[in-house]
Parts: sequence; C-alpha cells; structure tokens
Amino acid sequence: MDVVLLGTGCPIPDPTRAGPATLVRAAGRALLVDCGRGVLMRLAAAGVMPPALDHVLLTHLHSDHVTDFNDVVTMRWAMSPVPNPVPLVGPPGTGEFARRTLKMLTADTAWRIAHHADLHWEPACDVLEVLDGIAVEQDGLRVSAAPTDHRPVAPTVGYRIEAEGKVVAIAGDTVPCEGLDRLCAGADVYVQTVVRTDLIRAIPAPRLQDVLDYHSSCEQAGQTAARAGVRMLVLTHPVPPPAPGSEADWIAQAAEHFDGEIIFAADLATVTA
Repeated sequence: MDVVLLGTGCPIPDPTRAGPATLVRAAGRALLVDCGRGVLMRLAAAGVMPPALDHVLLTHLHSDHVTDFNDVVTMRWAMSPVPNPVPLVGPPGTGEFARRTLKMLTADTAWRIAHHADLHWEPACDVLEVLDGIAVEQDGLRVSAAPTDHRPVAPTVGYRIEAEGKVVAIAGDTVPCEGLDRLCAGADVYVQTVVRTDLIRAIPAPRLQDVLDYHSSCEQAGQTAARAGVRMLVLTHPVPPPAPGSEADWIAQAAEHFDGEIIFAADLATVTA
C-alpha cells in the first residue's frame, strides 16, 4: 500500500502546503481521505483524476477538511462519460453535507447541462455514514472506522485501511482516545495531525491557544504510536505552520515517546506500508 500525502497543511494558508488530503493506493484502488484546499491539483500531480477515485472518505466536516469537496463532485461529474456518483463515506451528518453541497451547485449544474448535449444527468453522491464499524469490504480491501475525539466538532472518525497484508491508520483531527488506539493497533503506517504545544503557548492569540485541547501534540502522537505498536508515524497538518528547517524539532518531540520511524509530512511525499 502506498500513502500519498497530497495536502499536509492546516487552516492557515501556506504557500507550500495544500489543505488536508491523503491518497491511499491499496488493492488496485484509489482512496481519497479528506478534501482540503487544492486537493484536485495535488491529485493531478499524483496522476489521479476525479473519475478514477474508488472511495472518498471524510474524517469530519470541519471546513479545512472539506473545502474542496465541491470541486471533487463537480469535476468527477463533468469528466465522466456516464453517470458516476461520488462513493462517499463519512461520519453521521455526511449525507446532509453532501445534499447541501449539491444544492449549492444547482446553478452551475444547470448551466453545464444546458451547454453540453451529452451531459444530461446531475451530479450525485452515494453516501454511507459510519461511526464505528466496517465502511468498505471488497476484493481484498477492508476499511473500518472508529470514533475519534475532536470535540466540539462531532462526530468525527478515523479510518483503518487493510489490504495486501498491510495496515494504514489515518486519524484526522483528534486527541488520544480509545477509538484512535483501536485504529492504530499494529498499523504499519499511522498518519496523525499534530500541533506544537510549546510554540502555540508562546503566541498570545486566544483563538490559536484554543486548538490545543482538540488536536494531538507531537508528544501525544508519539505516545499513541508507541502504545499501539505501529511501525511508522507520519506527522501531518502541523499547527502552527512550521518554519523551514524546523522539521527535526517536530520529529524530536514525538521521538521522546516513540522509537520507530517518524516522518514529517510534505505535500506529495509517498510512504509505503
């Protein structure tokens, strides 16, 4: 299994990091986890066009993780020669989110249908809502979800992707919790969004201080990885945006608690489970 870190940024705009999005290539399939800003540009760079996505998995509906979902919907529809609904998985509330997105696109949809004689169907999503259990199971691929803790954003989930004898856990935004431990148990690759507690506490901005209580710190990510016995920890979605050359400092904080391999994510980097 290959894990392509499409977008590794946080809500704060960064010229080198697109919004949160991860591509997993497993059992001959392409799975997109989250749809942050610039996701289709990064997918194109990875050689994947929207019609070729086998599943879109949302960890939660916070804006930075779904900002470009409408772009995925529109371009999958406009680029497909036949009806090709988005196969969408997410926590409860995802169906309503998809309906609102399609409603937002009503005018654009009508204009495109009026202009293209061979486009005579509307965009659509096939939605499965899941909080704890199997999301996908087919032909050597198994994707399970478990609840995570990003309150007051709720519900939120992470995903455990199993194929080819390997396991990838993608956590999304969360503090350590029981569901996260289940997702990560024995994983080959564990991808976790992280914050730097020391840097944030030094910045006198209450709105930034608030992120500390619903994201994992680098130390907590290392503790989760150690507790779960994972092989590789990937630190992504760093808050605040990291200064150039500071990657080793982020890794060092996690390494205080985890002696396995640690990767500091960069856009379009690929790790193999």
